[in-house]
Amino acid sequence: MSKQDMETEPQPLTSVTFECNGEIVVHSVPPATTMLDMLRGSEKVTSARAGCRIGRCGACNVLLDDKAIPACLVMAWQMPGRRVETLEGLAGDPDFLAVKEALAAESAVQCGYCIPGFVVSLIAGLRQRRRGSNVDLAEAVAGNLCRCTGYGGLRRALGRLGLAP
Repeated sequence: MSKQDMETEPQPLTSVTFECNGEIVVHSVPPATTMLDMLRGSEKVTSARAGCRIGRCGACNVLLDDKAIPACLVMAWQMPGRRVETLEGLAGDPDFLAVKEALAAESAVQCGYCIPGFVVSLIAGLRQRRRGSNVDLAEAVAGNLCRCTGYGGLRRALGRLGLAP
């Protein structure tokens, strides 16, 4: 095989315009780019973390149009016109402050890798409850994995928030 055969052709770029943490952003990325890679690379988001990259651990959860979604499962070409909120953009949100206080009070943070995904999922659940949905927040975070087994502190934090089933 020649060197020329081994070289790949450059991929065409897709223009993507969406709202991230209240600001309209425009990016040109290869179509196979995930929202996670776009956010971590272009938007300098550090809260959405690459874990499993197949949507099973919750480490990369962000709010996409107010719903907690694994950013690794959304492709860049699906983003135009959408609204993304990451933990960086939620820092002053009252729901974030309540969740942060409950997690801190119950020592629910161990290594911290999974916590941003848990917080995003809890905020999505709190917002759904406010809109009248009967959301079980323990169920809302069921897709988030903690590799340090910090589930005891997380359960106590849910109880502190008055959200345990």
